[in-house]
Amino acid sequence: MQNKVHEYITSRIEKGEKLHFTLVDPDKSLDKIDKIAKDMVEAGTDAFLIGGSLAVTPEEASETAKTLKEYGLPVIVFPGNINCLTKEADAVLFLLLLNTTDIYYVIGAQLAGAPIIKKYGLEVLPTGYIVVYQDSAVAHVGRIVPIPVKKPEIIASYALMTEMLGLKYLYIEGGSGASHPVPTSFPRAAKKSTENLIVIVGGGIRSPEVARELALNGADIIVTGTIVEESMEKARKIVNALKNP
Repeated sequence: MQNKVHEYITSRIEKGEKLHFTLVDPDKSLDKIDKIAKDMVEAGTDAFLIGGSLAVTPEEASETAKTLKEYGLPVIVFPGNINCLTKEADAVLFLLLLNTTDIYYVIGAQLAGAPIIKKYGLEVLPTGYIVVYQDSAVAHVGRIVPIPVKKPEIIASYALMTEMLGLKYLYIEGGSGASHPVPTSFPRAAKKSTENLIVIVGGGIRSPEVARELALNGADIIVTGTIVEESMEKARKIVNALKNP
């Protein structure tokens, strides 16, 4: 398993860049996915994530990955479960859902997915995953314990644990379509408490101002999905805010 995607990400971050990833739900028509990809590449997005919490088949994941790869950017599986895995992608976020009450999302899905990932030859991006809010599909399916928004020290402890476990990424997630973005204190706490952890933040980011503030407060990568579907104009402005702070 090569490290091309990880090197692509780290080389950009080491230059002081803030990255933008576009999250694409395979449970959409391929025509719509193709248009989203074209528009977001023109806007300056840096990679594609594919995944969803519900109703994603392996066939849909594969067709989505094939479509996205035509645009020359890394295609990374962001798996809600092993059904999202596809050999057509370049890499996979190998997620450990840290604030779940269900051991399946800490070790069960990983145990089932590891041989498939090896068989597919996907590059592995080891990632600690935190879902902050309760009001999203991923929170319900993943049986998470929400994080109190005024307790960034909890995030700091999770970040430390993530780095001590040898994981390279921490994804702090508001949840797809979340009513509020992740507090800026969360990525800031994660960065301050660790040395080399790459911090990803997504969910509820609907304005360039919010994206910029999260990036200025420690987020290395900003992920948007819902806003890309709702308003391409706003999505473009978010990417521009990260590229031209």
